[in-house]
Amino acid sequence: MLYAIAAALALGAVMTLGDVLWDVLHIRHSVVYGVIHGAAMCLCLGLAIGIRARRPLPATAAGPVIGALGAVTFYALAPAIRWGALFPAWMLLWMLFALLQRWLAPGESIGVTLKRGLLAAMLSALAFYLVSGMWTSHGPLNVTRNLLSWWFAFVPGFAALFARLPGAADAAAGAR
Repeated sequence: MLYAIAAALALGAVMTLGDVLWDVLHIRHSVVYGVIHGAAMCLCLGLAIGIRARRPLPATAAGPVIGALGAVTFYALAPAIRWGALFPAWMLLWMLFALLQRWLAPGESIGVTLKRGLLAAMLSALAFYLVSGMWTSHGPLNVTRNLLSWWFAFVPGFAALFARLPGAADAAAGAR
């Protein structure tokens, strides 16, 4: 779990830096910037998963693709459900990262991987929802609050991806 906590903190720092850049540079939200932002976030998320799996290069390459897919999902759903589109897009990211992790370090069954991804998606979406006010408040940017909020949003996803789940050890042993 220490790695999940550290990875979430690193991603929280990256995302807080992004928040600072959006604020300081007065970047207006657009689809292009949103896709770039999602791709950059997921490049770092992929790197965290890749380092743990000892395959950082393919994970870092896959991360931006996953991020772009998540961002496109958000923008496709946003006309119908507005900011609520963040949650299915966020959940999709975690499902795809669970599949990426399985590809990087085979050994668990697809069923366990899908359970892991679903658990990461649901728990992380709940945490993301609980801190979503950081984007809707109109006061000055609070860097500490954003860092802690991002960390809180990432921890459940990383914890679910990196945890030992029932059946995962059996699948890994059977693959040897």
